[in-house]
Amino acid sequence: MERLVVIGGDAAGMSAASQARRLRGPDELEIVAFERSHFASYSACGIPYWVGGAVPERDRLIARTPEEHRARAIDLRMRTEVTELDVPGQRVRSRDLESGAESWTGFDKLVIATGARPVRPPLPGIDAPGVHGVQTLDDGQALLDTLAGTRGRRAVVVGAGYIGVEMAEALLNHGFEVTVVNRGEQPMATLDPDMGRLVHEAMDGMGITTVDGAEVSKVLTGPDGRVRAVATQDAEYPADVVVLGIGVEPETALAGAAGLPLGSYGGLLTDLAMRVRGHENIWAGGDCVEVLDLVSGRERHVPLGTHANKHGQVIGAGVGGGYATFPGVVGTAVSKVCDLEIARTGLREKDAREVGLRFVAVTVGSTSRAGYYPGAAPMTVKMLAERRTGRLLGVQIVGREGAGKRVDIAAVALTAGMTVERMTALDLGYAPPFSPVWDPVLVAARKAAAAVGAAER
Repeated sequence: MERLVVIGGDAAGMSAASQARRLRGPDELEIVAFERSHFASYSACGIPYWVGGAVPERDRLIARTPEEHRARAIDLRMRTEVTELDVPGQRVRSRDLESGAESWTGFDKLVIATGARPVRPPLPGIDAPGVHGVQTLDDGQALLDTLAGTRGRRAVVVGAGYIGVEMAEALLNHGFEVTVVNRGEQPMATLDPDMGRLVHEAMDGMGITTVDGAEVSKVLTGPDGRVRAVATQDAEYPADVVVLGIGVEPETALAGAAGLPLGSYGGLLTDLAMRVRGHENIWAGGDCVEVLDLVSGRERHVPLGTHANKHGQVIGAGVGGGYATFPGVVGTAVSKVCDLEIARTGLREKDAREVGLRFVAVTVGSTSRAGYYPGAAPMTVKMLAERRTGRLLGVQIVGREGAGKRVDIAAVALTAGMTVERMTALDLGYAPPFSPVWDPVLVAARKAAAAVGAAER
């Protein structure tokens, strides 16, 4: 009998284990999985909405319990951390976090799904009580406990990316006065600055104070040792709780120490079948890997649950004796802060310049429904297209209800390598409750096609 060892019990790891179990029974393949936290197989993307109260119960985020995995002959060992990976010896060292006991476990096949960790800069006071990163269910529970026990109602969110703006909404829902301190030019650095400005203006209208161009230098504490403020070079922002929304990094210290190949973002490098390059019986997936950007042709770190689950399916097929591939991504993401929807796919202007692409950029304003239909909400669509060829390069959307998921039109077009001219003929669904007669994405495509033509004349 072969043994599969899985390091990490969330989306990628347990998807891989479950798929491998479907293909190979317990008499053929033993599966041992290690998870250091109290939870496995849960939606990390849902944590801000649980913290904010939109999801009333933590357990609604759990897709499958440890007991359910064990009932399918997957030996899932919770609160057990893998501390060393011996690649030549094909074994891992683990430590039971409750008892401290350590042991070695051999493997024939290995899956590394260690995820990502919140960026926590080495600033004075960063580890003070009341300062929280939010990456796991344990992190979310710790933050909720702090919110429940905090008498003051001032919160500072450090960073204005996806986690930052989502946590700003969650804290607002708890009745906190929220300040977002952001070192970038505008919120949402995954957007171009002109689109980020729309997010800033909308957040101001929600009562969230957004301070751009401000880098945190230290966290100040009171006589009790708890956080009392966040300081930048120019100002101090009082805080009874601080949430770090700076972003995440691949959790690859274990893999790096074992000599496995890492990319420029610190993520593991794999082939199309999610095998770690140069290692026939080691796979990796989820937030700890880098993936191919199909638009730029470069490797990127894109930590999303959608990718992690797909990675797991591909890995499980390979472990189970089949074959599947993960070809890459176009960089699609969607989020919200209160009633504002924010979406992007493909390249920003900065990205296009970095890979040497010449492009045109257009921006259009439209509505989510026919303008005369009740509930029509404004949205802004920005589109990038390559000069000369007209190939779609990227789309960004900021608007109210009905705006965000329109990015999927562009994601499909990017994956198919479509030109903006060809996009204008897409046969999209239309009725006044759902869209204007010309969908906003197609309006942008028409304008982009005209800009490409003008640029080449």
